[in-house]
Amino acid sequence: MLAEDFCINCGHCVSVCPQGAVTLKTMKPEDLIAVQEGLLPGPEQVDHFLSTRRSIRAYKGSTVDRKVLERLIGIAGYAPSGHNAQPVEWLVVENTEEVRRLSGIVVDWMRFMVKEKPEMAGPLHLDMVVARWDAGEDVICREAPHVVLAHGLKKNPMSSAACTIALTYLELAAYSMGLGACWAGYLGIAAAVFPPMIQALGLPEEHQVFGAMMLGYPKFKYHRIPLRKKPVVIWK
Repeated sequence: MLAEDFCINCGHCVSVCPQGAVTLKTMKPEDLIAVQEGLLPGPEQVDHFLSTRRSIRAYKGSTVDRKVLERLIGIAGYAPSGHNAQPVEWLVVENTEEVRRLSGIVVDWMRFMVKEKPEMAGPLHLDMVVARWDAGEDVICREAPHVVLAHGLKKNPMSSAACTIALTYLELAAYSMGLGACWAGYLGIAAAVFPPMIQALGLPEEHQVFGAMMLGYPKFKYHRIPLRKKPVVIWK
């Protein structure tokens, strides 16, 4: 067995060598971006950045340029994945009207759940969400101009966690660019289990959506950091 037989192509060896003497078949030192120490935030900046992030549920009417969306997905591509499998693929719904249409399909799923599986729909208050939709209020995608969905192979056990982590990277990157994001939980569930939604998304049959994120410019600015529960920790 050679060392390359076990290589997962993570590029750590190429990145860590100070002399640039290590090369992989898939990447050379000169192909990589150099680390710029001056751009790295300190602990205080990271603390403040993460603490001030908010889930945004109210958006301006303006859309986000595709180049910005592409940059976000590029950053999210650096999220860790098991065995460096990088199993995450993306579906970006740019068209705001299409976002609205998908929200309507989610409501169809909720109507089905209320009628056919009330024992599950009741605790989730899906009837109340449907009522608000019928009253003209979108509480599915919150009238966000865009939605980003992360998907991967159903049979790959690493797909779910990898998609979750990548979407988290995307959300944080969005905040750094003045954008707002929020997990679209209802859409994410319907995209995984509701046949009309699965058909509407048109993903490969062997793929499954493992998370969805609303995205746009926030309508409001936050001025304070809200309190959070004290962490419960077991030390050993």
